Parts: sequence; structure tokens; C-alpha cells
Amino acid sequence: ILHNNMVNVLKDILNNIKKNGMQGNNHLYITFDTNNSKVKISKWLKEKYSKEMTIVIQHEYWNLQIKKNSFNIGLSFDNIKTDLDISFNSIISFADPHANFGLRLNPEIKKNPKQTNKKKLNDKKIVNKKNNIIDFKKYKKTKISI
Repeated sequence: ILHNNMVNVLKDILNNIKKNGMQGNNHLYITFDTNNSKVKISKWLKEKYSKEMTIVIQHEYWNLQIKKNSFNIGLSFDNIKTDLDISFNSIISFADPHANFGLRLNPEIKKNPKQTNKKKLNDKKIVNKKNNIIDFKKYKKTKISI
């Protein structure tokens, strides 16, 4: 639920940019996983950014289209105009430094939460395998930043 709402915040921001353009000194950094099968970028960009890529939406962009599961945008890289189709499932983080706002998404947790949680539990050895009981006293308190 939280992840979907964070993606909806990004969609709202992108829709606002599409409607009104970037306001003042605002600019948007979006980092995404280039290995996501639903991301469509040019071959040379994929070779240059084989794991992840950060784009900046500020002054020069075109053809911004927001769809249900992805968005399209045209940007210039080394004076080469390129269209990108970025799946919302591939988003790692986004931020507007001028507005002092950003959200970090974690694609690894989304891919297979049961496997990720089981691995973490086994790695920390907090599962009593005999009785399949989790000892919550061994969990550390962690801060969640949004």
C-alpha cells in the first residue's frame, strides 16, 4: 500500500509537470533500474548505464506522457535526443532538491517479498527452526524515512 501511494505521488508530480511545466528552480531527479524488462531505453544508454540510471527533468524535455504503469519522456544525452519509456516498477528513487523532497523506493523488496524476508530472517538467525518461531527481541529498531 505504501509503495503504491509513493508511486502515485510521483505520478501526480509528473502530471503537474506535464500540465504546468517546471516551476521556478524546481527540478526532478528520477533513478530507475535499467535492467527492468519493462524499461525501454536506447541500446547505447543501456550499455552506458547497465544497472541504474538517474535522469533530471528540468528545462529541456519533451513528449512527457504518463500512463498507468509507466511514463515516456524525451531527453537529450550528450546532445543526442532520446525517448525513454520508464516503468513505475523500475523506479528506485525520485527527488526535487529545490523543494527538499524525495522518496526512496526499494525494487528488491517488491520482486519477491517472501523470499527477501525469509532470507533476512535466516541470515540474522532469529528463526527457531525447531519450532518455527521468530524471536522479535533480536530485531533492531529502524527508522523509516519517507
